[in-house]
Amino acid sequence: MFNLIPVGLRVVAIQSVKTGLYIAMNGEGHLYTSELFTAECKFKESVFENYYVIYSSMLYRQQESGRAWFLGLNKEGQAMKGNRVKKTKPAAHFLPKPLEVAMYREPSLHDVGETVPKAAPAPPTKSTSEPAVMNGGKPVSKEASKPST
Repeated sequence: MFNLIPVGLRVVAIQSVKTGLYIAMNGEGHLYTSELFTAECKFKESVFENYYVIYSSMLYRQQESGRAWFLGLNKEGQAMKGNRVKKTKPAAHFLPKPLEVAMYREPSLHDVGETVPKAAPAPPTKSTSEPAVMNGGKPVSKEASKPST
């Protein structure tokens, strides 16, 4: 089991959950583990057409063609040399499995747990001294609110 640690845009470090060691690729394309995070521990993460994920070394690639070196496992589960793995082959295709997804909502004022006691509504009262119509917050008399003909 491994943790994928984001270290850049589409760049990850792969760390063992059990040992805490990082997977790294050296200049010959061999995979090894490292206690310290180095530039050789950085892998570019790409989603392939079939929704599999492929990992390529950020540091090393083919000198002549510039083709990336990929992380791959053979049928026996042994690590393959990065320069021998092609991105189209199943040896390089991985399916990351999220172990725990933490989804957080942005807090809202509607979620506040405190309740304010509401006062009992006052019974409505009618008074002839109150203005009949409000116009922009200003009292208007009944005579002024009638349209003139």
